[in-house]
Amino acid sequence: MPIEAALEAAAEAGLDLIEVSPNANPPVCKLADYGKLKFQEQKKKAEARKKQKTQDIKEIKMRPNIDTHDYEVKTKSMRRFFEDGDKVKITLRFRGREMAHQDRGMIIFDRVKADFGDIAKVEFEPKLEGRQMIMVMAPR
Repeated sequence: MPIEAALEAAAEAGLDLIEVSPNANPPVCKLADYGKLKFQEQKKKAEARKKQKTQDIKEIKMRPNIDTHDYEVKTKSMRRFFEDGDKVKITLRFRGREMAHQDRGMIIFDRVKADFGDIAKVEFEPKLEGRQMIMVMAPR
């Protein structure tokens, strides 16, 4: 249909002529209320934004001589974080003479890797930064 006839039909119906596919041959248009169409598109975008999940980084702090129960409490929190889809940054802080026993820190990190190998992967290997050792894990 020629453009003039389409514009005339839109005016008779009290609607707008909206170009749907300009690159098609011939271009495709439809008769609709433009304000209503824009409003619906805006609502769809807002709904999509609402359903979007951002990935946070949660931090768990430990010490090299952590007790078994304390370790279990921390791993319980870590498991919950992984189930929520968040990354976990594990910080192991050394104080005083604990710096001489950095191998204990690696033992704890190896234990964490073994405990969470099924639901999480190591994103950032353990690294010593000053007086603390840091490792980042992300859910699979």
